[in-house]
Amino acid sequence: MIKSGQIKDLSKHGFHYITAITKTQIETLITRDIIQYTLFDDQLVEVEHENVRYLLRRNPVRAEEIAKSRTSKEKSIEKLVKTQNTYLQEHPKAKAETALKKINAKIKQLNLKAWLSVSAQDRVLIIDLDNEVIMEESKLDGCYVIKTDLAKSGINAHGVHERYKDLAMVESAFRTVKSDLNIRPVYVRKEENTRGHVLVVMLAYMIIRELDKAWQHLYLTVGEGLRSLSTLTMLEVSYDKEKTFQNIPEPRDQNKLMLDALGVSLPKILAKNHARVVTKKSRRKSVVKN
Repeated sequence: MIKSGQIKDLSKHGFHYITAITKTQIETLITRDIIQYTLFDDQLVEVEHENVRYLLRRNPVRAEEIAKSRTSKEKSIEKLVKTQNTYLQEHPKAKAETALKKINAKIKQLNLKAWLSVSAQDRVLIIDLDNEVIMEESKLDGCYVIKTDLAKSGINAHGVHERYKDLAMVESAFRTVKSDLNIRPVYVRKEENTRGHVLVVMLAYMIIRELDKAWQHLYLTVGEGLRSLSTLTMLEVSYDKEKTFQNIPEPRDQNKLMLDALGVSLPKILAKNHARVVTKKSRRKSVVKN
């Protein structure tokens, strides 16, 4: 999601945008009669207003998940109220105000204050549900709106929707870069070194993407594939004293399938290079004072 100020900056530089809007922004559009509740459906619906396109849809699976979550939260409060009522009955000196404080804290934590409250009558805690608020709130369960300034002549509604769903790939890329490739912490200070560090990480991610594409039909994750390839071995054979070659055994079936998917063929024999590389490093003497 991007804000109105960012949208203005994008337009100044000649960029277009595809973004989702918040629930509050959806309610504002409904209040202004730009869109209506009845337009939300399983199928994509488009509304255009002042050269801005709004794509509306209700995800029935997500709507069901939200409804179940709301019911689950309500039941957790009911269970807590029952526990506190039992405690108040068994302990005459216990205060109902203390029990109410504990329950209200839980209601606040679960964000139920808008439609659920608890009161005390004669040391008995009672739950009060505002069904009208629940019905109003549930109208937008599973509903979302995508907003764009792209012209219809350039891309249709379904194309915009599909491009927005591509955001999941971007989020997945960031997770991979941050977790698997450990882009942070960065131990370099100069700008050019930082850029170099990020470049190496992005190149590594491109390799991961290619591996993922190649092994997708094998139902293997990149991590599983690399662990399997780590079992590849090489035998070093020596004869006539200084004559040596390296023999690569036939890979097992799974590794062979992965290599074939990448278009990689392993040589049977590798000549041994006896060259020795020496790296000279400057050594600084340190003086330790006792």
